[in-house]
Parts: sequence; C-alpha cells; structure tokens
Amino acid sequence: MELQFQKSACSCLEPVVRDIQNVEQTQEIKLPDGMPDIGHVLAAWGQTILRGKEWRGDSISLAGGMMIWVLYAPEDGSEERCIDGWIPFQMKWDLPEGTPEGEIRIACVPRFVDARSVSARKLMVRAGAAALAEAYTPKTVEVAAPQEPAEGVELLKSTYPVRLPKEAGEKTFLIDEALTLPESSPMPEKLVYFCLRPRITEKKVLSNKVVFRGNGNLHMLYRSDEGQLHSWDFELPFSQLAELDGEHSGDAQADILLSPTSLELEVDDEGHFHLKCGIVGQYLVTDRDMLTLVEDAYSPSRELTVQSETLKVPAILESRRENLYGEQTIPTDANLAADVSFLPDYPRQRRTPEGIEMEIPGSFQVLYYGEDGILHSATARWEGKYTLNADEDTLVSAVSNPPEHLGASAGNDGITVKGEVPLEMTAFSSRGFPMVTGVELGEEREPDANRPSLILRRAENKRLWDIAKESGSTVDAIRKANNLQAEPAPGQMLLIPVS
Repeated sequence: MELQFQKSACSCLEPVVRDIQNVEQTQEIKLPDGMPDIGHVLAAWGQTILRGKEWRGDSISLAGGMMIWVLYAPEDGSEERCIDGWIPFQMKWDLPEGTPEGEIRIACVPRFVDARSVSARKLMVRAGAAALAEAYTPKTVEVAAPQEPAEGVELLKSTYPVRLPKEAGEKTFLIDEALTLPESSPMPEKLVYFCLRPRITEKKVLSNKVVFRGNGNLHMLYRSDEGQLHSWDFELPFSQLAELDGEHSGDAQADILLSPTSLELEVDDEGHFHLKCGIVGQYLVTDRDMLTLVEDAYSPSRELTVQSETLKVPAILESRRENLYGEQTIPTDANLAADVSFLPDYPRQRRTPEGIEMEIPGSFQVLYYGEDGILHSATARWEGKYTLNADEDTLVSAVSNPPEHLGASAGNDGITVKGEVPLEMTAFSSRGFPMVTGVELGEEREPDANRPSLILRRAENKRLWDIAKESGSTVDAIRKANNLQAEPAPGQMLLIPVS
C-alpha cells in the first residue's frame, strides 16, 4: 500500500551564470596634425559602453568598449591638450551544455586607464574593464504533497517563505538634455573629458509593471576661457516604466543593473552643453512563494519506507546596500584641486569564521595646480573592507559603485580625497530543502505488552518531532501530556505517552 503524493509546479528563473571577468586592451593613438608634440602624459580617463549582448547557445557574450581621454603637457610648454579615442573589447562566458535560451544581465565598469608616450607623436593606451554577467533560464520546480492524510502516519510539514527570481528583461531609454552652468561658474571654452554614472534611487514592482527612478551623474572637466581647468557635476533625473510578462504580488521586488550604451556631449560657442546618452536598465523581478514541504514521515504502529530527495531552488536570502567611507591623503605641494575621480573595482571575496569578507579595491585620481602654478596629477589606491555574516551555504553577489559625493581639498599634508562608496549585495542560498516524495506503508506492528504506556524522558536539545519519532509517540500526544505550546526547553523532563 502506498501513500499517494501529488506534485505541483513552481515556476522561477534559475541562474546558470553569475561571474565576473576582466579584460585588458592596448591601443596606439597618433596625434592628429595641428596638435603639438607630447612632453609628458598628465592623466587618462575611461567610460565603459555596452554595445550589445548575445545568447549563442553554448555561451553568452558582450560587445562593448571604452571611451578614453588622455591629457598631456606639450613639449613646447603650451597649454595642456586632450586627445580621445575608442578601445573595443569583447567577453564570453560559457554555458552548461544543453542550457535553454534565457535572459542576460551585464554591467561593466572601467578598472583603469594608463597612457604613456612612445614617441613625440604617438601614445600607447592600456585600458582595463570588468564585467559582471548573469544568465537566467526558465525552471519549473516540482513540490510533492500527499493527496490525503493516512491514518496512523505522522508527517513533518514545514512552510518556507522563499524569494525566487521570476522574470528578467530590459528597458532602454535616452537622456537628451540641454545643460547650462551657473552664472557664477567660469565659462567653458573646451571639453577635456566627461563620464556618466547612472544610479537607481527608487524601484518597485506594481503587478505587471516595474517602475524605477534614478539620476545620471554627469561629471565633466573643461577648460575655461581663462585657460584653467574646472570640473562640474550635473544630476540628471530619469523615471522609467517597463511592462512585465506576468503579474506579481505585493511582495515582489526589482533589482536593476544600469549600463550606458552611448554617450555624447558637446559644447557650443555660447558655453551651452548638449548631452545625449543611451542607457539600458536590466531588471530582475523576484517574488515570494510559500513552499509547504513534507520533510519526514513515520508511524508508531507500522513499518514505513520513505522516499525523499533534496529540493533545489534558487532562493534569494536578502539584498542589502552599505556605504563604505573612503578617504586618502596624497602627499603633494598642491595649491588647488582641479578634478578628482574614483574608479571602483568589483569586490574580492573570501570566507572567514565570521562570514564572507569582501575587499573593495579602487583608485583615486586627482588633477591639481601646484604652488608653481603648473598642472600636475596624482593617483592613490584605496581598499575598503566589509564582512557579511553568512554561513557556508550562502553565496553573495556584490557590486561597488562610484561614490555619490566625491570631494578633494588641498592642505599642508597634500590633497585629501574622500567619498562614500556604495556596496550593493545580494545573498543567495545554495542549501536545498529535504522533501518526502513518497511513502510505502508496511505491515502493522504487534504492540509490545511489556512496554509501559507512559515514559519519562529528558528533552535534551531535540525537537518534539525527533523525540516523538524515537519514542514511538506523536507530537500532539506529547504536547497534551506536558501542556506545551512550543518546543521544550533544553533538559526539560517530559511525559511521553506511547501506544
């Protein structure tokens, strides 16, 4: 005789790739005619652009590149010049064999840009970028449950509120803005470099829609009509709505990765700026499911054969954001800071007895005028640390973003740069759930006439279920005999009725 179990389907997305790759590329850039010879390189900057992503059957890939700018001091002693360029790159992540097509999310960050002169008319530029790639495929989880209770069979049922990935997609949009500096700012004559760092300020799921708001932080360095370099930041708000394929509950949440897909900034003769920037918002919608599982079964009066398996689901434990304060003093004879930038890298992780320790590397770069009135540059490495309490079954995906408020000030000891580095973390569980999938009922056992009907036992540190199963009793019988509303205290003496 068999206790019949029925399986119900729970649909979700399964992550098949969640990985970070680094890429380095070098490129020679020749000075165009009319630009003076190179004396020495002052600084270099980069902006990553995501051109496209593709699911190729056995792999996923991205095509993109880095807009680069190199500022140099001419050999003839004239004012600094800046030359720009484009360095393309591609990355690929292999998929498990037989993976069905799904959805991709990719975010790129510039790790470094170095430049040196190889001749008076030629620069060698080396750029490094990092990309976080996630690939999701549809998955159906089958949950087994008994069709009807069987007399004399005890079932251990547990209900778990589990947050699962449900839907992924993207929304592309364009920021097209005319920008003007305040009247108190020096008038721009020429752009040196610019970058845009989009960030999310609000996100929510409304049934079959995902809504997100944020700001595009446009940072630019320009030469004024007086000949000095000045930096300025614009906050460009955006609000977007994307239609979802399905409807989700009020507990649904959205995680969004933003990547620029194009970037143009021009300044006219009157000092007005015109920005065009394409951005893709790549969303992952998660929702809460209640999984009710039978984890164990026994009978005080008959033999049972229990079939069980481990139910694997891509459960998300929590999402968290922490701001890490970063500060670094660069010894210089600085008189005035003209520009400061920060390049964060993806965190490195290692397990410790306390949890998962993350090292968040990054680098500051400062342009400043020295006491001699000449433009100089300096860089400094920075590394933040954060420990997330987590057990060995927890996996963490972490992304560090550029500081929202970055400042530099010149003092007697040099230039002090400071800012708060946002760290976005999502914790996943790799632990499965025990699930009974079938129970075969054996012959009834003859009662033992010499066995007492009531025994006294210390609870120790065991659950009522384990005590009842070992003693041949039931959880309800022990609760009633001892007037228990919850689990017994460790070491409590219990009266255990047995049949």
